[in-house]
Amino acid sequence: MKIALIAHDKKKQDIVNFTIAYTEILKQHTLFATGTTGKRISDATGLEIHRFQSGPLGGDQQIGARIADNEMDLVIFFRDPLTAQPHEPDISALMRLSDVYQIPLVTNLGGAEVMIRALDAGFFDWRKLQD
Repeated sequence: MKIALIAHDKKKQDIVNFTIAYTEILKQHTLFATGTTGKRISDATGLEIHRFQSGPLGGDQQIGARIADNEMDLVIFFRDPLTAQPHEPDISALMRLSDVYQIPLVTNLGGAEVMIRALDAGFFDWRKLQD
């Protein structure tokens, strides 16, 4: 599966910890991330990650384009709901595209753990369910 990993600044350590905990599962998939998040994950885990621009510089939009082109299967986005984001319109557009194209999107650790465990157990192949 093609998985996008994104995190706001105050959530970057959380997504790094998540990817460390689930490296064995994640390494079986094709990973994408926004710039700084991808670098921090790669440095901490050694996972191969295709890095886009940082979110405020267009990374969220680049991932959104992949969603619109049917080239993304899951988005894990650790959002910081308590801090205003200068690129909030880009974040809203990414979330809207996930909804429009029926791409699963989780925005916190609890949802990410449910998704990654379902993926590992073989319960998460939503594209087959659409057939």
